[in-house]
Order: sequence, then C-alpha cells, then structure tokens
Amino acid sequence: MRPVLAIAALVLALLAPARAAEEAHTPAAKETYASGLGEIMSLQQMRHLKLWFAGAAKNWALADYELDELKEGFDDVIKFFPMKDDMPIGDMAGSTVIPVLPDVKSAVDAHDGGKFAAAFDKLTAACNSCHQASKHPFIVIQRPASSPYTNQSFTPKKQ
Repeated sequence: MRPVLAIAALVLALLAPARAAEEAHTPAAKETYASGLGEIMSLQQMRHLKLWFAGAAKNWALADYELDELKEGFDDVIKFFPMKDDMPIGDMAGSTVIPVLPDVKSAVDAHDGGKFAAAFDKLTAACNSCHQASKHPFIVIQRPASSPYTNQSFTPKKQ
C-alpha cells in the first residue's frame, strides 16, 4: 500500500505546478474588464457614423437612439478617463463635445434635416477640436461618405 501512496503523492506533486499555472491564467472573480479609451472612442466613431446616416435618411428614431448612445459613450469617457497621459480628457470631452449635443438633439426632435446637418458638423468640429487639444491631431473625424454597415438599413420603415 505504501508504494501506491508514494506514487499518488508524486503525481500530486507533479501536477501542482501545472494547476498553479492554470489558476494564474484564470481571471480571478474580483478582476473585471475595463475598456480603454481607444475602445470607447472607436465605438464613438461608429455611433457618429450611424448618427449621420440615420439623420441623412431622416430616420429620426434611429438618430435619436444613436445620439443617446453617443452621449452615454462620452459620459463614460468623462467618468473613467478624467486624466489620461497627463491630459484632462474627461474635462476636455465635457467642455468641447457635450455642449454641442443639445443642438443635435434639437434638430433630431424637430425632424429638421438642415439643422441636423449643421449641428452634426458642429459635433464633428468639436470632436476634432478635442483631438487637437489632446495631442491627437492625427485623428480627424469627418462626415461619413459611405456606410460600412451594409447589414443595416438606415431608411425609416413606413408605418
């Protein structure tokens, strides 16, 4: 019986490092994933694009939805990135982009394509202003020319 115990102890001893390595690569329950600023801003770029195509198609319900999502994304930037690379990113977003969102909302609520285009251009300029001030002048946002979302119709459904 002793050789069996010795073999079992040896097997357990040999498996212990493998188990420890496995546990080291398994996220602990208290660890959580947090998006980086780049991931949030990539989503913001997508929302900006979808907002434009929804407004251009006069799909005001979709434009309102995308505008709300855009606002939530900027709220996340303000909350989770008050400082980034010694820059007050949260304050910058809060003082450049957030103030123009009500103009876009007003145009969407009014179902006014002309006002929407003008407000959207102000939003785009605010994005670029923030990129310039945050030492990211190489990120230049513009009105989208074509949609990569070929799987989504931006035309409103007739009711």
